[in-house]
Amino acid sequence: MSELKLLPHQLAALEETKQFDRTAYYHDMGLGKTYTGGEKLSIFGNEYNLVVCQKSKVQDWINHFKKFYPELNVIDYTKFKGKSADIHTFCKGKSVIIINYDIVWRRSELNNLIKNFTLMLDESSLIQNESAKRSRFLLRMKPKNVVLLSGTPTSGRYERLWSQCQLLGWYISKREFYDKYIIEQEINIKTSQFPIKIVVGYKNVEELKFMLRKHGAHFLKTEDVLSLPEQMFVNIDVDCIPAYRKFRKDRVVELEDKTLIGDTTLTRMLYERMLCGQYNKNKLEAFADLLESTDDRLIVFYNFNEELEQLKRICKNRPISMINGSVKDLTNYETNDNSVTLCQYQAAAMGHNLQKANKIVYFTLPLSSELFEQSKKRTHRIGQLNRCFYYTLICKNSIEEKILDTLKKRQDYTNRLFEEEEKTLLKT
Repeated sequence: MSELKLLPHQLAALEETKQFDRTAYYHDMGLGKTYTGGEKLSIFGNEYNLVVCQKSKVQDWINHFKKFYPELNVIDYTKFKGKSADIHTFCKGKSVIIINYDIVWRRSELNNLIKNFTLMLDESSLIQNESAKRSRFLLRMKPKNVVLLSGTPTSGRYERLWSQCQLLGWYISKREFYDKYIIEQEINIKTSQFPIKIVVGYKNVEELKFMLRKHGAHFLKTEDVLSLPEQMFVNIDVDCIPAYRKFRKDRVVELEDKTLIGDTTLTRMLYERMLCGQYNKNKLEAFADLLESTDDRLIVFYNFNEELEQLKRICKNRPISMINGSVKDLTNYETNDNSVTLCQYQAAAMGHNLQKANKIVYFTLPLSSELFEQSKKRTHRIGQLNRCFYYTLICKNSIEEKILDTLKKRQDYTNRLFEEEEKTLLKT
């Protein structure tokens, strides 16, 4: 057992939320929400506790509770594939059940938890789509206490907060929420029989934040707590290959082993991104040059499996660690100061502590602002003593420049993509 020593800002957050039975710690990445949230769960002192997190974080939460709260019976519920008539048969004494978002909604027996339990959602922004199966399942539960943890609860889009408001006990209807805080505009599209509404802005934002605080939300920014090292952003320009320019013009291109056909908006975007990444020899060479320029630990973010294979080939002479949907192996990252850690965004951008490194390379960019912002905090967090560098490999005059420009505005590129598509349709 190790004694948990909370930092002053974590103790202050607990003190400021002590009167709430339901609370959200919307703290910037790197401020130790795991410790604050785990302690709040312990303070509630319920017999049963359910922690829902990303798949890649299940073991981290298991280790956390075993290390700091040995009085709790820790249950890795990802290992239970069958259904039990009574979930309480697995719980002996005070228990914490840990499961990931991808399968929680498949475990219907969790609905048998008695009302006297705590529900904790790590990265609660993952329930922002209230119609998703995971969200519907969790919103139907009846916990006594709730703890929400997120560094990016909305990614700047307040309409995504409604589901979390429900869990905080602010039972405002979705229509009323939109009428009070969201500015919508109706547009007519020839391909649709009815007009559709799009979000064009927000109103009464200070009132919204006040209401969230009234229902237990606690906000904390890094600059309010810590003086972290400076962040430096370096763009490395890369030439497009002829195949990219041909695809942009004709929406079709022949490669050595396949034909890429961009017959829809999404396939055009997908293949343009691939032609800027895994198929672009100039970018692969630029990455190899960057790799040769330093023996420091590097964190490398990528999107697609084929990119991973290309990166592994280039990094073959360096110790490699990986975090993706199939593998989480940080052995070389932990033990070798010249290691390269290859990180797939969905698996690695949230929750991992990689501050032994101070250099991140973006081989390709994500479409999600949340993933981009979260990824930067893997190194820029408590414990980082050195200036942080972020290297973006960007193909000139390509979709990547548009994606980067959108991410800098903390917007999702997919939203911009479809807004442009709507404008095009309106003109036709």
